[in-house]
Formats: sequence, C-alpha cells, structure tokens
Amino acid sequence: MNEEDALKILEEHRRSIDNIDAALIYMLAERFKQTQEVGRLKAKAGLEPADPAREARQIARLRDLAGSAALNPDFAEKFLSFIIREVIQHHAHIAQIHQEET
Repeated sequence: MNEEDALKILEEHRRSIDNIDAALIYMLAERFKQTQEVGRLKAKAGLEPADPAREARQIARLRDLAGSAALNPDFAEKFLSFIIREVIQHHAHIAQIHQEET
C-alpha cells in the first residue's frame, strides 16, 4: 500500500469517526434533556438529587454492556461516572432553584 492509498483510507475512517462523534454529542444532549426533567421531578417531589442505588445499577449494567461490546468496562464506568456527577450537580442546582421559588 502506498502513502496516497493509506491517506485515502485514513480519511474515510476519520469521516466515520467524525460522524460518530456528532451522534454522541446529540445523544448526550438528549440524555441531559431527560435528566433535567428527572431533576425537576425530583425537586418537586422533594427527592434527593443523587440516587446511589440507581447509579450503582447503571454502572453495573453499563460495565456488562461494555464487555458485550468489546469495550473496556473500566473506561465505560469512568465515562458513566463522569456523566452521573454532572447530572447530580444539575439536579442539586435545580433543587436549589426550586427551593428558592417556594
């Protein structure tokens, strides 16, 4: 394989990666829209922003999925843990705003 052929194939892979990255961003945006609604519901019901039992179940579920998908389960857990921390911060902020409004 010559350099020109390799660069052409590389560009095809990069286009695919770019498409996947865009899909990930849109999926994360939709996920956060849903978690914002969950945060509002929790605030109205007086529920805690964090749900450690649910979080543990989600991490275990995603670790299993990662294994099935040939993705490093530790990476999947770190990724989900980061998202969960962000969601909890959003829920705490929503709860604070709700409390100030009532």
